[in-house]
Amino acid sequence: MHYFSRKTYGLISSVLLLFIAVPFFSANLKPELPAVDPVVYATDSLTEPTTDNASLYEMLDLEKNGLSRSAFDYAMKGFEVLRNKQKLSNESILTIVDFSKPSNEKRMYVIDMDQLKLLYKTYVAHGRNSGKLYANRFSNRPESFMSSLGFYVTKGTYSGKHGFSLKLEGEEKGINDNAARRAIVIHSADYVSKSFVNNQGYLGRSLGCPALPKDVAKPIIETIKDGSCLFVYAPSENYFSKSKIL
Repeated sequence: MHYFSRKTYGLISSVLLLFIAVPFFSANLKPELPAVDPVVYATDSLTEPTTDNASLYEMLDLEKNGLSRSAFDYAMKGFEVLRNKQKLSNESILTIVDFSKPSNEKRMYVIDMDQLKLLYKTYVAHGRNSGKLYANRFSNRPESFMSSLGFYVTKGTYSGKHGFSLKLEGEEKGINDNAARRAIVIHSADYVSKSFVNNQGYLGRSLGCPALPKDVAKPIIETIKDGSCLFVYAPSENYFSKSKIL
């Protein structure tokens, strides 16, 4: 009986060792699989997967086009927030203004989110009191003549003193919600051009509006009007500490 118990114990031990060893050897013999881009899902629709931010950033070749990865990631986060809150009636367009770049570089990006395509990359002015070459001071205060950061929803168009223009609604309280009161709109301007940059080394500045070159202002406004997301980015700790969206 004693011998049978020891034999049984030895058999059980062998079986246990076999169960432990098989997965170990199988894992080592398994062929290496190719890397697959991860997929994330919009929170309001688990049936419509989209590529993750890194893949989309690469697919659109945005690094080569000079868009900050941080600007893109934050823009995507805010875009989803506004979309989920049903603030956007035009979900196919995302516009990013990257104020981490100087004004003598093209720093407005218009992205078609349906076709996954970069539609426009162009110059954009900042407010005269936000800085000269770089925009590094921002305000929501009327008569500050500074740019305001954060997320906006585009509204309707009108013809004003700057010609064909686009109204903006600031979505961040205390950060850009005075946009309408300050008449912060998208319009064209003579001082936003390659020739101005060649002569001065930087763009002319607005009273706070994201002004565009005359040759592309109208088509861009027509593309982004009526309820699309606009994100004005700068690496500002003050903004990030106050933004409810981010």
